[in-house]
Amino acid sequence: MFWKFFASVKLTVVLLLTLAATSIIGTVIPQSGTTAFYMQAYGPFLYGVFNVLDLFDMYHSWWFRLLLLMMTANIVVCSVDRLSATWKIIFVKNPIFTRSRFSKLSDREAFSVDGNPADVKTLFYNRIQKKFGFSRMDDTETGFCIFAEKWRWTRLGVYAVHLSVILLLIGSLVGSIFGFEGFVNIPEGESTRTVRLRNSNQVIQLPFTVRCDAFSVSFYESGQPKEFRSDLTILNDDKPVLTKSIIVNDPLRYEGINLFQSSYGQLPPREVVLKFESRETGMQYRKTVSIGQSVDLPEGKGTFTLKDYRNAVDFKGHNLGAAFLGAVAADDTTSERIILPTRFPSFDRMRKGTFFISIDGGEARYYTGLQVTKDPGVWVVYAGFLMMIIGCFVTFFMSHQRVCVDVMRQEGVCRVMVSGISNKNKLGMQNQIKAIARNLEEAASSGKAETSS
Repeated sequence: MFWKFFASVKLTVVLLLTLAATSIIGTVIPQSGTTAFYMQAYGPFLYGVFNVLDLFDMYHSWWFRLLLLMMTANIVVCSVDRLSATWKIIFVKNPIFTRSRFSKLSDREAFSVDGNPADVKTLFYNRIQKKFGFSRMDDTETGFCIFAEKWRWTRLGVYAVHLSVILLLIGSLVGSIFGFEGFVNIPEGESTRTVRLRNSNQVIQLPFTVRCDAFSVSFYESGQPKEFRSDLTILNDDKPVLTKSIIVNDPLRYEGINLFQSSYGQLPPREVVLKFESRETGMQYRKTVSIGQSVDLPEGKGTFTLKDYRNAVDFKGHNLGAAFLGAVAADDTTSERIILPTRFPSFDRMRKGTFFISIDGGEARYYTGLQVTKDPGVWVVYAGFLMMIIGCFVTFFMSHQRVCVDVMRQEGVCRVMVSGISNKNKLGMQNQIKAIARNLEEAASSGKAETSS
């Protein structure tokens, strides 16, 4: 019952249509998003339904893996079920040729040569033997027959395609079950071996330590990032084993784990130097301040508190980028919020106040955002693609070819008939028959001329 169920072509069609339909769903519904995004996009009811059906991470769901397993079993059973007949054709030691079968073929070429069949017997056999992997010559009542064939093994081409699909499915399953995708942020000069899995609170440990030695970023004139680069070092037992600078689409690979440059961010300096410039006198003062610290303004004009640091600050619809947030208090009851962008030192000049404040120093720190992936099935998938290319080439461009050269004595001449069959590409086989007949006719004429001379 099990064998008949999985050997059904109807099951193949149903599984293919189901996989196609679910793949469309996986394209329409964004995968691996956040709960907030899905709630906003679909509402509480649809979110609950889709979440139960695992449609938000469909390719890792149990039912999608089950479909892949059933598809794999279906292809294996169907291939094995049909392989027995093909096996007998491919691996037979002495193939059976029926002369009458070839004589009834409509696609054949005939010509005549002077002399007896014995005169061309060796010549014809040598010519055929050079072109075909297997050849055999049998004597007949009026002459002889040469049977030949080549590329028996090409009948396995379709099974190579089946195997390639199986490898693709197995590779996908292995990657889905044993692989992972996560993210990690590493500040410059620091290291870690923990990764947080995507859309999950689960944290896993890498088998090695990743250290960010340096990070650099360049910008377009518009302020958009042009390129960001991380200098990473892999450590095993606190010993460096690999160092590489990575950029987007140029990852670091080590022990089957890939580290992609994904994002970056700026960290606040541990201490920042602020410049206070008096609008009245033009005098400049500098003070070193850390986040949360309050300092007295020069000339007894109040206090300044450095409250926070943010990677992106919006000001009237414009993104100022990284900036410090502070507050200036002229007395104990009122305070004024100010923004100090790191890339726009003169920004505070727009504010009316006794002092213009700007960032004058402080070592900016970045962190690199890495996407960390592991897919142990990727080489199985690559092998599947290679096998599919080979299988398709064999299936569509090569065929099992069998020919018969029947030479008989009729009315004082040798009557030669060349015919052949192939399991596919009938037109190509017709051209092959014509070429063989022409070659043998030329060989007979050449042999006769040499004998005469």
